[in-house]
Amino acid sequence: MRYICRVCGYEYDEEQGAPEEGISPKTRWEDVPEDFVCPLCMVGKEEFDRAEETL
Repeated sequence: MRYICRVCGYEYDEEQGAPEEGISPKTRWEDVPEDFVCPLCMVGKEEFDRAEETL
């Protein structure tokens, strides 16, 4: 599952995690800490939307 920042377009991919932010690969979005901020524009987790999956 992927989540996209509405402000800048940064993409969080659960498979990859965000190791540079201390979040291990395979970390589900709901398990990402509530104080997570976008590494590009610094907005909170509430500014992310689930990406539409294409088949």
